[in-house]
Amino acid sequence: MLSFRSLKLAVLGLTVLVAGCNRESGEKAQPQPSASAAAEVPQGKLDRSHKGSLLPDFTLKDAAGKSLTLASLKGKPALINLWATWCAPCVIELPTLDKIAAEGKVRVVTVSQDMQQTEKVAGFLIERGGRNLTPWLDPENDLAFHYEASTLPTTVLYDAQGREVWRYVGGHDWSGAEAAKLLAEAQS
Repeated sequence: MLSFRSLKLAVLGLTVLVAGCNRESGEKAQPQPSASAAAEVPQGKLDRSHKGSLLPDFTLKDAAGKSLTLASLKGKPALINLWATWCAPCVIELPTLDKIAAEGKVRVVTVSQDMQQTEKVAGFLIERGGRNLTPWLDPENDLAFHYEASTLPTTVLYDAQGREVWRYVGGHDWSGAEAAKLLAEAQS
């Protein structure tokens, strides 16, 4: 009999394969992003249906064992981004998330949904333009289940009080004027 966690993992895996990025190899593999692909970020969908929800009570770790409790993010707007190394739209938007992190107005928390080879996430993040991003891990996909994230990337903005402002499901170019306007909503 399947445990609840095994069942959750099976459902999430199936959902991501059907609805979002896939991990296939060979001819059917999702194409890897090119260096000039930033302008090609597929546009996702804005979701405000969870507005006002509190930051979840989760603790993330990095490959070295350092911890981050999401509740500790209160006091400054936070942008939580669920991504994976095998997800082309996720990888394409990393440099634009890195730019937001460098500006320092919003805390950007990138949470890898890679279930295997998690020790490679940090190097991958740096190689792909994420020098200002910390490689947090969620190898059991608990946070993805909490957000009911069936598509990667999924990005959630919280205000300084730890209340959700919106979710963005799918890839996005976080460097443009539209993105700046969306991020400014956490300030109001």
